[in-house]
Amino acid sequence: MPATPFDSAHLHRLFPTGDTARLFSDSAEIRAMMLVEAALAQAQAAQGVIPETAAAAIQRASLECQIDPAQLAEATGQNGVTTPAFVAAFRQAMSAPEHAQYLHWGATSQDIQDTGLMLRLRQALAQQEDRLRATLTALARLASDHAETPMAARTYGQHATPTSFGAQAAAWGWPLIEALEALPTLRAQALRVSLSGAAGTASALGPDPAALRAEMAEKLGLADPGHSWHSDRTPILTIADWFTRTALAFGKLGEDLVLATQSGIAEVRLGGSGASSTMPQKQNPVAPSALVALARHAQGLNATLQGAALHRQQRDGAAWFTEWLCLPQLVLSAAAAATQAQSLAESLTPDAEAMKATLDGTGGLLMAEALSFALARTMPRPEAQAASKVLCTQARDSGQPLEQIARAAHPDLSADLFDPVHQMGTAPDEARAFAARVTSLAS
Repeated sequence: MPATPFDSAHLHRLFPTGDTARLFSDSAEIRAMMLVEAALAQAQAAQGVIPETAAAAIQRASLECQIDPAQLAEATGQNGVTTPAFVAAFRQAMSAPEHAQYLHWGATSQDIQDTGLMLRLRQALAQQEDRLRATLTALARLASDHAETPMAARTYGQHATPTSFGAQAAAWGWPLIEALEALPTLRAQALRVSLSGAAGTASALGPDPAALRAEMAEKLGLADPGHSWHSDRTPILTIADWFTRTALAFGKLGEDLVLATQSGIAEVRLGGSGASSTMPQKQNPVAPSALVALARHAQGLNATLQGAALHRQQRDGAAWFTEWLCLPQLVLSAAAAATQAQSLAESLTPDAEAMKATLDGTGGLLMAEALSFALARTMPRPEAQAASKVLCTQARDSGQPLEQIARAAHPDLSADLFDPVHQMGTAPDEARAFAARVTSLAS
């Protein structure tokens, strides 16, 4: 297998990341760092720290110059950070030493790389938001169309009570709504500029480093944290946690669809399924399985990132390097999960007949809870529960439907007590409420 499936020639369609993968390419990283250097120069020129002519030259060069990532490899391997080689290559590409000398004035490597990362994470968040909204639209349609489609709810893998497929679709979607609602605060607090200098003291950044940082943040459209965050990785952890939340929500969808399509249940049909190399009859739930794998991968990477938050002293290479190993893979895992989930939500269909067959095949046992509450109208609740258990045992032992045995013992039971359509509780309302909420998000 390749080192990563996301850019593999034969595996990338299984883990499709869309445009998000491009954000973590060498060229994207360098381009983001060039934009950061340009914003820094412009802010410094506004404060009179460097000449305006130099800032203009740097800004123009950030848009025109090309830097080959390969030429940075040897120095990066030695220095443990890309910025020194990047700055040297940028200065050389400018072919204007009188202006290039002011490039990277007073900043440190982590300022440039962390801020450049924030620019790319901002795009990754926007792309993931688009996928979430598309998936929610599809789930809302399923919830609305099947709000009244009864199916067996299952707890601990066992039949529980009737619910509706629309409510099931809503349950898949609510965590995605919460993730969407968390985005404005996440962007405002976590997408921040870094400008603190070598040891976080801004000692070489001119007479008013705070104003300089604020000016740079405004030019880049990022938040000004008001302090150094070189060793405070809260912004990274917050963003990583958000992506992990989405991956786990999609993993839940995957787990349920693996079960819903398994032999003996088959209550959902997928828009596309996988074939076996040797068993022609099989239709494997490939995409749902990929969702589960991606969720597990994101969960593990996020755990490692939590440990990487333990930065020693003012700067810590080992912790920083750990982020480089984990964060891109985590974001790409979430992006691939969202891409697969959107496709599934837009193409899957419930099999209402199979769901009805499941409900009928239980012999009415899914209505045992409803039966106990019906009996509680004429006897104490503990006695009603005990009586219901006795009736369920008789139904199992005799193979007769619970309804037949219960009505023989209690002829006055209501006519619709054993009709699943009338025993779904709030499930239809919850499905419609979810669909309405998704509609409101789009308006």
